[in-house]
Amino acid sequence: MPTLICDTDHVIAAAGCSKREFLERRNSAVLENLMENRRSYIADAQTLDNVQPIEGMEHNAAVIYPIIASGDVMGAVVLLSGENVKLPTEVETKLAQSAAAFLGKQMEA
Repeated sequence: MPTLICDTDHVIAAAGCSKREFLERRNSAVLENLMENRRSYIADAQTLDNVQPIEGMEHNAAVIYPIIASGDVMGAVVLLSGENVKLPTEVETKLAQSAAAFLGKQMEA
């Protein structure tokens, strides 16, 4: 699954997709709202195409976990639904959660 790391405003890292296409793109209002409220998002059959995390991009989010360091939201880990993979598995969900927790711990140090 294509993966993005976002700060509170923009995409700062991308893997599994074209970096030029995503880097420095602005977060959507939906993604910013999820981060502000410290809520995660996991797509299911009913909500699969509901969240577009990046403004001006047609890619939909499969999993979003906020990165929290010292009690403050620093960004988010976003897994995008790919061409072949639409719904995230439990392993992919836990991987995004672990990545967000790891990045949060690294920012605290």
